Parts: sequence; C-alpha cells; structure tokens
Amino acid sequence: MMNNEEIEIKVLLNAIQLKYGYDFTQYADASLTRRIHKSLSDSGYKRISEMIPPLLYDKDFFNSFLNNLTVNVTEMYRDPPFFRSIREKVVPYLKTFPFIKVWSVGIATGEEVYSLAIMLKEEGLYDKALIYATDFNDTVLEIAQKGIYPAQSIKTSTRNYQKSGGKHSFATYYHADYDSVIFDRALKKNIVFANHNLATDGVFGEMNLILCRNVLIYFNRALQDRVLKLFHDSLRTNGFLCLGSRESIDFSTVAPAFVPVKKRLRIFQKKKGQIKELSDES
Repeated sequence: MMNNEEIEIKVLLNAIQLKYGYDFTQYADASLTRRIHKSLSDSGYKRISEMIPPLLYDKDFFNSFLNNLTVNVTEMYRDPPFFRSIREKVVPYLKTFPFIKVWSVGIATGEEVYSLAIMLKEEGLYDKALIYATDFNDTVLEIAQKGIYPAQSIKTSTRNYQKSGGKHSFATYYHADYDSVIFDRALKKNIVFANHNLATDGVFGEMNLILCRNVLIYFNRALQDRVLKLFHDSLRTNGFLCLGSRESIDFSTVAPAFVPVKKRLRIFQKKKGQIKELSDES
C-alpha cells in the first residue's frame, strides 16, 4: 500500500503526462523523489499535491519544475579518455563511409555536441556528417542552439580538449565576448537540434554512432531496456553505441547484439546477433 507522499507523487506525474506528454513514471524512484522535493522546497509549498495546480496553469512554474527534474550537468570533452577512444577506435571505421549519421542523446546545454563536431571536423568527417542533437527539455535545447557558454568554463574545456587528443588550439573554435565564449557558427551547419523524449518517442534510423551518456542512470530497468531497444533499432549493423561510465547493457534484451569495443568506457558495436525475448522471469 502506498503512503500519502507516494500517492501525491503518482497523481502529480499523471497530471504532467496528461497535460504535457512527459512520462516520468519510469524514472528511478530515489532520484525522482529527491528532485521533486527540490522543486517543493523552491516553491514554498508544504505538500507535493499543492504544486499540481500551478504545474497545470503556469507554464513558467512548469518549466522551472522541469529543469529541477532533469539533469543538465555537462562540459566540453567530459571524460577525455572516452573522446580519445572514439577518435582512435571509432573514427577510422566511420571514415570508410561516404556519409555518416550521428545521434547525440540527452544533450542538455550542448557541450558534448560541439565537442563531437570539433572532433569530426579535425578528422575530416564533418562535411559528410549529419548530427542529430536531442533533448526533451526545450529550455536547454535553446541554450545548446546558441552555443554560448560562460567564459570561466573555458580553462576546463581547453584542458579536456587537449587530453582528448585535440589537434589544434582550442581557441580556434570560439571567440570571446565579455564574460562569454561563442562557438563558431560553422560548427552548427550539420547539426539538427530537436526535441525527443526517450520515454515516449520513436526511432532515429540508420545511425552510425549514438552517444547517450549518463542519462540511463536516471531510469528504472524497464525504461532502460526500452531505450536500449530504441538505440538498437536506430543503429545500422556495425554502428556504435556509447553509454556513460556507470551504465550497462548486460541486463538488457539487446545485449547479445553488441560487442564491446572499449567496455570500461562503455563503447559498443552492434553486430547481427539476435536480441533475446524478455521472459516473465527477467
């Protein structure tokens, strides 16, 4: 039997799904509850159920709530050994194609997308690439599309770029404007920014490379498996799937269809193996 708070959370999530189409019902319970309590504290209300009317009728309140509910932590070339391995292990294979499609999932404010674009440019792949950059939060998507970031982040970004195997001066790709850095508009030429919800939306077809790092950890197992099936169906044979350092495909029904390229860094390649059926015991 659910306690009163669990009932309030369920009603709140159902209200959001009915009003806006966002399905948070399969997010990991502990993380979700913690983030709802953060919104409750910010709002000044005493009970979770008190937030339901403003969520339904006040779009600004909903956007603030959504930002608390989603995780938007990112940086340029986050985890440099990962990007170095992509450059060394994945890029040579991508160079064998006349055209490539890449899907960067859950991009938050977009630093990973620009990191990827710079790497593809340096490897001579950008002009024959199309990058789909998706998130379900329109507020962070807008930031990503602008490509403008705080100047104080540039030291960390430059250090990460160098450690990841960058070939030029990082300053080549942006210009400073007071307390911000603005990335080269040419980097956006082959990027398509789009709203996509992993919990409800469908396949992006025939991808050569999918990056979805540090997103699945916020989902329960059932939603993780749904998303991994989505990635499996979106990848062409021999395409690459990249996950976060704390994420795994081992439990998933699609696991037999992938082989590790760099297991420690969660880089996998899709082969022709069959996905297993999910049994009642699974």
